[in-house]
Amino acid sequence: MIAYLGRRLIQSLLILLGVSLITFALLYLLPADPVRQIAGRSATPQTVENIRQQLGLDQPFVVQYWHYLTKLVSGDLGRSYIQRSEVTELIVSRLPASLLLMVGAILCELLIGLSMGLIAAVKRGTATDQTLMVASFVGVSAPQFVVGLLLLYVFAVRLSWFPIGGYGTWRHLVLPSLTMGILGAGWYARMMRSSMIDVLRQDYVRTARAKGLARSAIIFRHALPNAILPVIAMIGIDIGIFMGGIVVVESVFGWPGIGQLAWQAIQRVDIPIIMGVTLVSAFAIVLGNLLADIIAPFIDPRIKLR
Repeated sequence: MIAYLGRRLIQSLLILLGVSLITFALLYLLPADPVRQIAGRSATPQTVENIRQQLGLDQPFVVQYWHYLTKLVSGDLGRSYIQRSEVTELIVSRLPASLLLMVGAILCELLIGLSMGLIAAVKRGTATDQTLMVASFVGVSAPQFVVGLLLLYVFAVRLSWFPIGGYGTWRHLVLPSLTMGILGAGWYARMMRSSMIDVLRQDYVRTARAKGLARSAIIFRHALPNAILPVIAMIGIDIGIFMGGIVVVESVFGWPGIGQLAWQAIQRVDIPIIMGVTLVSAFAIVLGNLLADIIAPFIDPRIKLR
């Protein structure tokens, strides 16, 4: 167990290093000039050059990246070009809202997706099965902003059940969580259906039926705990997916999380914030997958860590 964790931690560090290098290189090659954004249109060439020297943007790529890494090791994500604040403080102040939205979205997609997949597997080959699979395909294919705007129009504008946007109460959380949950539920429905069908074909399920156990007992006590195992790994992956897709949803609903912070930074070419949010998202992906691998053996002893 300790050796496995050690190897995974080393792999995680290498992944984060690679993400930081690729992101830094892409931002370095970006046609937009952040110095022009800071100085303004009326700034003289001398002013622009002075700002460039102060930020160290006149140095070669290798030197800039090395300076960034040395600060990153000590937990310093840099300072925002536009907001003049520490990136770490900006992300920490926005992170609770994003984590709350992520938890709400995962609960929504699990509730919707697992229910759809379970019903589809039990009703395999029927009209119910086909309808649910078509619905899951539509949910997976629909763009996030389209689903978000549609939910806003129906439940906020027409029915006035929920606020149009903002943050603070559980009613503000429902629509953005449901938006992300609907998009992720399709994957869970298909995975759950496939896994459940495989489990229902196993010998121990046939034995349980032969013993005369109730259908509900066979499904929920014997089949479901084994069929749900692939979902655990998907939850870990979803953490990273949500951290990336949360940008659109937070912008649509005015949710004050790191997604909205990243969108504002992209518009202003605020490179330190973009780098900081990217690394936090990458860390969330790595952590989610690691936790999924560690938790799986405790749920099913047949799974071993190697």
